[in-house]
Amino acid sequence: MVKKNFKGTALVTGAAKRIGKAIASFLAAEGYQIAAHYNHSEKDAQAVVKDIRKKGVACELFQCDLGSQEDTALLVQRVHAKFPDLNLLINSASIFEKSKFKIRDLDLFNDHFAINLKAPFILSSEFRKFCKRGQIINLLDTDIVKNQTTHIAYLLTKKSLADMTKLAAIEFAPHIRVNGIAPGLILPPAGKPTAYLDQRAKRIPLQRKGDVHYITQSVKFLLDHDFLTGQIIFNDGGEHLVP
Repeated sequence: MVKKNFKGTALVTGAAKRIGKAIASFLAAEGYQIAAHYNHSEKDAQAVVKDIRKKGVACELFQCDLGSQEDTALLVQRVHAKFPDLNLLINSASIFEKSKFKIRDLDLFNDHFAINLKAPFILSSEFRKFCKRGQIINLLDTDIVKNQTTHIAYLLTKKSLADMTKLAAIEFAPHIRVNGIAPGLILPPAGKPTAYLDQRAKRIPLQRKGDVHYITQSVKFLLDHDFLTGQIIFNDGGEHLVP
């Protein structure tokens, strides 16, 4: 039985943890069926599916190594076969590792570009091919306006994904809208305590850390306002405004 608020199906990459998990849960409450992507985090992904299904919403798991071009190229097709009403793609999955301008970091460079940029490029292209109409939201990073060098490969991919968001918005129009969200101090990096964000928050205009519900608010804003495309929302307490 189709619910009155049924809005289609969303493919959320990296849905097992962190911001991807929060977005998947939010979209389920908004009326979307969920195609939850994961790679290695099967246990966490199963927990997400269980939680979403408790809400009476259809949710299926889709394992895929986004570092593999061949596997990634088939993901949208697999989801579309299960959910022909697929109409939303959330490119949330990414990796975040320290890297510098060093030859020995080329493996990290390649891994970041494969997962953080090449995969969203492939998925977006396939989404356009199979879905014809809908929306794409790319998860970026507030630091795309800066030039910090502690995470060279990561930052290059996010800067490039921001530009890809704008290019896709033009090419995919008028039937597919493409926007981005650039989070700031929302969740601490893996292995860092919450206090890490509290300390950093002292240096940004609003002087406080954020929460994942701020990101889902931005998702809802982009979904609801159908005259927006090619936009990037800096959800960061003003962090992108300061050095």
